[in-house]
Amino acid sequence: MLRIGLTGGIACGKSTVAQMLVKRGAHFLQADSLAHQLYAPGEPTYDKVVGHFGREILHADGTINRSRLANLVFPDHVDELNAIVHPAVIAAQTRWMAEVERDDPNGIAIVEAALLIEAGADKDFDKTIVVTCDLEHKVEHYAHRTGLSLEAARGEVERRSAAQFSDEVKARHADYVIENSGPIEDTERQVEEIWHELQPMIGR
Repeated sequence: MLRIGLTGGIACGKSTVAQMLVKRGAHFLQADSLAHQLYAPGEPTYDKVVGHFGREILHADGTINRSRLANLVFPDHVDELNAIVHPAVIAAQTRWMAEVERDDPNGIAIVEAALLIEAGADKDFDKTIVVTCDLEHKVEHYAHRTGLSLEAARGEVERRSAAQFSDEVKARHADYVIENSGPIEDTERQVEEIWHELQPMIGR
């Protein structure tokens, strides 16, 4: 089985690229969704996060308020959160990849993670794909996704980007770079080219 790490800057279209790969037959796991599960009350990660950042990050029902947590950690305390969450996420995604390999030994497993390279997790994959786009497209994507004004979205994109490597640095770690500032057809073409290149690597 081929293990592919998929990453990129905030609001660059990682999930869009992931769905294009799924359409072609890839198995897919989003690390952020995995982190959401680990934040559930009763999970060891939940206890560690609440213990470290305090109960002010909680909703009234005891669940973690992710926007409040994000406002607290970005950009100065993100390393503290990552130190708690990343080991659990990496362990869970490793288990998932083992299950995929058992069920489909000649398949392609894609894990999307925003901080894949920052966490040093790219070494766990056979290939890494980085999705990039220009700042204006990031702002537009983020505004559309969150319902924020363009001005508010710009501030949030810049703040969150400060806690990540730049697109240029991420691209230097990539086996493949997908530039997602143009038409969706252009992104689809790049995905198809990469998918074609990956096929002969399966089962090596």
